[in-house]
Amino acid sequence: MTTANSLFRPDLLARYSANGPRYTSYPTALQFRDNFSVADYLRAAADPGASAADLSLYFHIPFCDTVCFYCGCNKIATKNRARARPYLEQLKREMALQAACFDTRRPVSQLHLGGGTPTFMSNDELAELMSAAREHFTLPPDDEAEYSIEVDPREASPETIAHLRKLGFNRLSLGVQDFDPLVQRAINRIQPLDMTASVMQAARHTGFHSIGVDLIYGLPHQTVESFTRTLDTMIELTPDRLSVFAYAHMPRLFKMQRQMDAATLPSPAIRLAILQRVVERLTAAGYVYIGMDHFALPTDELARAQAQRTLHRNFQGYSTRAECDLIGFGASSIGKVGDVYAQNAKDLPAYGAAIDAGKLAIARGVRLTADDRLRRDIITQLMCNLELRFNEFEALYGIRFADTFEPELDRLRGFERDGLVSLTERKLEVQTAGRMLVRNIAMVFDRYLGQQTLERFSRTV
Repeated sequence: MTTANSLFRPDLLARYSANGPRYTSYPTALQFRDNFSVADYLRAAADPGASAADLSLYFHIPFCDTVCFYCGCNKIATKNRARARPYLEQLKREMALQAACFDTRRPVSQLHLGGGTPTFMSNDELAELMSAAREHFTLPPDDEAEYSIEVDPREASPETIAHLRKLGFNRLSLGVQDFDPLVQRAINRIQPLDMTASVMQAARHTGFHSIGVDLIYGLPHQTVESFTRTLDTMIELTPDRLSVFAYAHMPRLFKMQRQMDAATLPSPAIRLAILQRVVERLTAAGYVYIGMDHFALPTDELARAQAQRTLHRNFQGYSTRAECDLIGFGASSIGKVGDVYAQNAKDLPAYGAAIDAGKLAIARGVRLTADDRLRRDIITQLMCNLELRFNEFEALYGIRFADTFEPELDRLRGFERDGLVSLTERKLEVQTAGRMLVRNIAMVFDRYLGQQTLERFSRTV
């Protein structure tokens, strides 16, 4: 049985804390190249070897009514709701362009709206978006696919939640971050508890399959005591899953973070103590630590998938749907089709200009090498299933694992001595004490990491 004491080892967490990728892809987006072309993408989409896979659709809605100072997402802060209409029209045209590249009889087993704030769009506009998705792609019934949407409780009434359920959405992700009023003021996100509780109650009443909540630790004015109150309140609300992220303060990259007083950020020692409290409270409340800041109730599909070794990871985080071709729609969205990753133009004018000209808006990407594919599978197995069974890779890739990865296995001996992993001739297994450092373990297999790239990533703890 996993306990807080076996999972949380402050001595090891402090020693191993470093900058590193979250591995929603491998190679990471830092390896995407501008010379990747639409033709590269079309060749991957036409590859008959990928035709057996289901499709996954991601729609990026970049608009936010107000900006949260901590946020590092690609977003546009505006109160002009009229900006949603031309963007919606572009998304519809992009759907038609993308649908022409695929066998659209392939079922869409996963659909996700992220942002920004998807509910920046009106109820009618969201209905129009989903109608277009059904027109161009094959969306299975409610019990056969994941249809998820990110929601800001500040602008989602119970009526909005009921409307989203009628549109087919069956999974809800709520941004909360912290319930403390002082913290909320500092991050420019005023969100009373009643707002969040009302949305969660409406989601349960209307039959959403899963409710997830995001919290962030390391924000201005947070203390162990204040964040404990947030945790205890959240446990009473009982979401199916929780993502408790460490705040990454990178004001050089994200200008809005300069609006916060860096002197009010908790020290590394307090951040670690807050994380310890997170692990203690959530595991005591019955949540399973999935990995990478994610906790889920044992009844949630993420916990069940991990137990069955079917958990997967993509640009939306942990997923139960593996081996999908992911099609990205909207500015900055990223897709994965066959052996390529492709990203749309990041800024809205460039994205819109391409779509309005009847062209896909792909601006950069990468085609995976044979070595990339092998290492991607290794990193995915580590991040999701917390083990590597060497014979599986040997059978699939025609290698002898111990010979191919001799330097990596040598590096892992230090992890083994610290009790983070166990190594045998047949497998590598992440131990309980290593689960919170799985990013560090996965980094051993990343051939692209260098000091300059590490500076672009958040801390692993």
